[in-house]
Amino acid sequence: MTSWDDKEKTARTAAQSASESDEYVIREGSTEYTAAEGLNSSTVTYQDASGAPVETASPLGYSVDVLVGFCLNINQMVGTGIFSTPATILKGVGSVGLTMIYWFIGYLIAQCSQTLYLEYTAYFPSRSGSEVVYLEQAYLKPKYLFPTVFAMKHVIFSFASSNAIVFAQYVFAIGGKSYTPWQLKGVAVAAYTLAFIVVGSNTKWSLRFVVWFGIIKILTLVMISIAGLVVLGGHTRVADPMANWRDPWRGTEGATAYGATNAVIKLIFSYAGYQNAFSVANEIKNPVKKLRWSAPLSLIIVAILYILVNVAYFSAASREEILASKQIAASIFFQKVFGTTKAARALSVLIVISAFGNLIAVMVANSRMLRETGRQGLLPWPKFWTSTKPFGTPLGPYTLQWALTVIMIIGPPAGDAFNFVVDLAVYPSNIFNFLIAIGLLLLRHRRKALGLPPPDFKAWGVAIGFALLANAYMLIAPWYPPTGGAKGGDVSFWYGTYLVVSIGLLSLCGIYYYCWINLIPRWRGYEYRQTIIQYDDGAVTHKMVRVPKADLVAWDEQHDAAGRLRHEVAH
Repeated sequence: MTSWDDKEKTARTAAQSASESDEYVIREGSTEYTAAEGLNSSTVTYQDASGAPVETASPLGYSVDVLVGFCLNINQMVGTGIFSTPATILKGVGSVGLTMIYWFIGYLIAQCSQTLYLEYTAYFPSRSGSEVVYLEQAYLKPKYLFPTVFAMKHVIFSFASSNAIVFAQYVFAIGGKSYTPWQLKGVAVAAYTLAFIVVGSNTKWSLRFVVWFGIIKILTLVMISIAGLVVLGGHTRVADPMANWRDPWRGTEGATAYGATNAVIKLIFSYAGYQNAFSVANEIKNPVKKLRWSAPLSLIIVAILYILVNVAYFSAASREEILASKQIAASIFFQKVFGTTKAARALSVLIVISAFGNLIAVMVANSRMLRETGRQGLLPWPKFWTSTKPFGTPLGPYTLQWALTVIMIIGPPAGDAFNFVVDLAVYPSNIFNFLIAIGLLLLRHRRKALGLPPPDFKAWGVAIGFALLANAYMLIAPWYPPTGGAKGGDVSFWYGTYLVVSIGLLSLCGIYYYCWINLIPRWRGYEYRQTIIQYDDGAVTHKMVRVPKADLVAWDEQHDAAGRLRHEVAH
């Protein structure tokens, strides 16, 4: 039998010399893998043939360097969380000392999860889309099940209405003006439309905005951190900066299980975005080498700044003042240190900048995930999802995000309906995050059994275990009733309604898959096969084709497992 070293050399030769075929099909028993080498990496990408084809040359270019990848993570992590969640976390855990420990635990959870993304990227360096690719390749059977369910979930919930609403609220806070619900909605739509124009018109410029906003966010946190150290040194108008540090564990005994759970959820929200750069892996030259240090560096810097910012908050105001205030912790800090309402408005400016940078970074990452979802061939109109014309950007995915977000801003009224729909998007993401951790173990086992080459990076066993526990916790914790009882959540009805509806929606996706892939084809006498389409802009995608059962033998003889005509592969 031919060794995998020989197969890898053959695959590299095929990937470099074939003019019409980007992939080389390898058979090993009943499993059919393609081996392809993208121009962004010298590492061959081995993947199941049913997966979206590797784009040898990225039609989106290679504009993502180390700084852009670093700032993509920064922009999504540093949103409004660090400005608004410290008081909630303090309330949940009871004491200042335990709050600081929780912020470090949040970093550990994020760091362990990030190592999983690094190993996945080492397996598939020439595939963008992160979670789309990981689930596609980790769960091969039933064929197309996980890609179908995740595709439907990702399309339905690809809105960012809550981020846009937060942006609009702080815009009004800058001017100290009150607003009506429709004025708030109008500003939110305008902000998201501006972000859509920025990312949809030019890839390089949108990434430059990502860098600029990322640098501003880092400088903002550095400024607050330095000011906090000055306060701690007793060089400001704050009377007793050591008040919270003489007995940092005071209040721990008052913590509740629900409060501790809510604190962990807020921490995970504050660190969310550590994986953002992995969604553009095929636009990074040598992605594993660059992300291996830039991604952890972005997370470490944010974690250090988060802890220092909390030191600043707790040095400027007492524990009781933070718990009793309806303002965000950062506002209390600015007013205590500078003593004017102008300082609070200045903070609103910084939060507005932070929120807009978050909008852009999330749109960039989600567009790549939606584009990769479309390249799997399981959604209708593959050109809409994959084409980069006319501006060299994934305009189709951007347009979908904009349309759904505008609908979600304008449609649901503020209150129960809006909160419910936003919550509805959270739990399915928790489920898939848990499956990604399990999937890495399955992928390791399968590749080892096939004798595939080891990855350039391998996650530590303890990191996988910790990520599994954290994600399992996030599946169980939301079911725990809030302090106010069954109706004590952010809606006036049963707090767990969104959990049940989320599971129901995923189940409906599974039923749709069964009917679409199995039931209807069996009834109408055909089977699905995939074929590969390449557009003028260089975009490459799968398309599902209905093949009558009488023609299946001829089709399979003419096409390889990936869907290419066999004479193209031979060529």
